[in-house]
Amino acid sequence: MTPKSELLLAGLKSQDPRSIGRAITAVENNSEEAAAILAALDQDLIENVLVLGITGPPGAGKSTLTASLISTLRKQGQRVGIIAVDPSSPISGGAILGDRIRMMDHALDVDVVVRSMATRGRLGGLCASAGATVRIMA
Repeated sequence: MTPKSELLLAGLKSQDPRSIGRAITAVENNSEEAAAILAALDQDLIENVLVLGITGPPGAGKSTLTASLISTLRKQGQRVGIIAVDPSSPISGGAILGDRIRMMDHALDVDVVVRSMATRGRLGGLCASAGATVRIMA
């Protein structure tokens, strides 16, 4: 493991939001440290994480429900990680990012990490790095 990977892993263990973001970016970009970081994650934490998927058509209330769940879980002292998967923009290939804007009430809470990702043309509604991102957020 490189010194950069070790530093990133230490940040993940201390639940540093920037380290979480950098590790997710490393996985999305298939960088050198991605495999080492994923291999070093605590399996016990990963096995005890609640993962909930919310889907529906535009205007169904997904973002409102998500914001309400965040508030409820935070009142219970839980850390929350949100992976908002958007369709890719046909122009830039990036996420459209509408959901993230609607969850700004929690923007300053260090125990709430919101990561928007694009499907990047992948079928099935999830981006390729969603599973690894859940492991990092654990």
